[in-house]
Amino acid sequence: MPKVKTHSRAKKTFKVTGSGNIKRPKAFKSHLLTKKATKRKRHLRGSSLVSDANLNMVKRLLRLR
Repeated sequence: MPKVKTHSRAKKTFKVTGSGNIKRPKAFKSHLLTKKATKRKRHLRGSSLVSDANLNMVKRLLRLR
């Protein structure tokens, strides 16, 4: 049976924390930034955790099971 490959974009996007949670970057920070407020762009800089609803899908992309 062939090896199961990790999703290439997922391994560049998501990081697993020490406690096993999965970090993700915030969305809406790539283009059309002139119309967005400075405060909004500043808050989009950080990262947050993947929600419980999407956790199984992200784990499957990263082959963590």
